[in-house]
Amino acid sequence: MSTAEERIREAESVRDALRAALAAVGVKLPSFCLDQVSCAREHPAPLIELGRCDVATARALAEALGSGR
Repeated sequence: MSTAEERIREAESVRDALRAALAAVGVKLPSFCLDQVSCAREHPAPLIELGRCDVATARALAEALGSGR
């Protein structure tokens, strides 16, 4: 089993990879981070907070996801 620190590092790595993939298709989510509450538990189960975005960003995200079909 991985340690709490390893789980958090893995979540950070995945968050960074997702941020880079979104940036490559022109999408930037303004509040994109690890959920602090999920990381602060005795046995962390980190969640990646995608946050809120405006309509233009949501449209760009939908278009990027739709182009992968």
